Amino acid sequence: MKHADMQSPVSFFANVARLPQKGLPVVIGADPAQRAALAEAHGLLSVEAYRAELLVTSWKRNGVKVSGRVEADITQACIVTLDPVQAHIDEPVEALLLPEDSKLGRQGFESAGEILLDADGPDSPETFSGDTIDVGALAEQFFGLAIDPYPRKPGASLGAGDDIGSAENEFQQKLRSLLGKS
Repeated sequence: MKHADMQSPVSFFANVARLPQKGLPVVIGADPAQRAALAEAHGLLSVEAYRAELLVTSWKRNGVKVSGRVEADITQACIVTLDPVQAHIDEPVEALLLPEDSKLGRQGFESAGEILLDADGPDSPETFSGDTIDVGALAEQFFGLAIDPYPRKPGASLGAGDDIGSAENEFQQKLRSLLGKS
């Protein structure tokens, strides 16, 4: 079990031991405190809205498939001007999970083709222990991956192109003088 301080601000533990045949629908809407914690965890100015709609279903003999979407409205600091930049995240969530003691997980994918993966489909299965999976933390991972690491305000440019060119020229000149070539 994770420590409480390691837990996601939007944790939601789904019991996978007794999943309904049609799957377990999970909807996570973040309250103001959870949105503030998400903003802090991901280096954002703010998270105005956060919602994950997921379906947790059985997969293979004792595995679990989590699918759905995570949507959010966020505000980041522009990397050039530091002005606020609004962005909308709408990210599909697809994950396969297997119990730690599963033969499929242990044998991995070197075995004689027990699991066929679609290149456009979900990644290889992750493992879980016990009867619960934190589907909220899983959705938060997809949210984090969808955040633009270099947000820019429309029209903002670094304007450093000329500086880089002259710095390179200066460097080249120093290099030439060191080598004794002019």
